[in-house]
Amino acid sequence: MAQANFYSKPTSVYMACKLLLDGQTISQITLMQSGHGWRLGAIMHRLRWEYGWPICTEYTSGHIALYSLAPGTDTATLRFPKSAKALGKVEDAT
Repeated sequence: MAQANFYSKPTSVYMACKLLLDGQTISQITLMQSGHGWRLGAIMHRLRWEYGWPICTEYTSGHIALYSLAPGTDTATLRFPKSAKALGKVEDAT
């Protein structure tokens, strides 16, 4: 029997996906303050190129990257990494 949530706690990937889906603009500082890791740039790269997420990147004057989903993104069509599958649309089993 498969478990619905195999992971014991939210991963950095899960938290980054959740924050983006919640409409937030996030930075490495955001992820660190939430206690969920250091590799936001790598996570955004993977979401963009491996999963096709429309990630927008802006830079502050202090050269800090700010990431967000492109306006008008249909979140129901997004593919999710394994650790963030729970955030995706639950398919009807019938």
